Amino acid sequence: MASKVVYFKSIGQVTFFRNRRSKSIKISIKPDNSVLISFPFYASEREVLNFLAKNEPWIKEHQRKSAAKRKKYKAGDVIKTKMFKIELHTGAELKVKSSELTMKIFYPDFSSEEGHKVLSDFLGKLYLTEAHLLLPPRLNELAVQHGFRYNKITIRDNKHNWGSCSSINNISLNLQMMKLPDELIDYILLHELVHTEIKDHSERFWKRLDECTGYRARELAQEVKKYSTYTL
Repeated sequence: MASKVVYFKSIGQVTFFRNRRSKSIKISIKPDNSVLISFPFYASEREVLNFLAKNEPWIKEHQRKSAAKRKKYKAGDVIKTKMFKIELHTGAELKVKSSELTMKIFYPDFSSEEGHKVLSDFLGKLYLTEAHLLLPPRLNELAVQHGFRYNKITIRDNKHNWGSCSSINNISLNLQMMKLPDELIDYILLHELVHTEIKDHSERFWKRLDECTGYRARELAQEVKKYSTYTL
């Protein structure tokens, strides 16, 4: 698999994703209004670009509806992360003031498209910091508790999944996990730890994961689907 990101003036960021498992060209709009176009290996660049151009009106309309439904943040709102309280304030320009547990962000208009991006970028950096501080020790704690062994851990901003486990038991985690409730963070960590023993999603895998989650594996899996791997 390989991917390439291109910015188009009319529709914004487009990720071209060549997927071995794709049998046709498909377009999806992500929560941040970026576009993902996946396509088979045999599809030519011209075919993919023509498909994108043909579907541009649909993409624009979907982006418009998505932006209209998106939560609007404004001065006075408070966002709580695992470690901080984020206060939004009106200011002439972007400015951040921080104390031990509180961060104040000043910006002219958080409800604007640019304001939304500023806030999303800020939270992404904060989630990354918190992920590096909190996820490795919790992963190790759960591994010891349930008798798992893994090789090393990496943390990324991954738009495709919450986590993964390689063939040599390297575990990769998504920094966006930091906006999830603690029990769902534990579920994802345990999901990847079980993959250190069982590489597929067979009934044996779910039975082992059930044992580690108080027999709530499939229930928790459904809860995770309610959240997006995108900031805000």
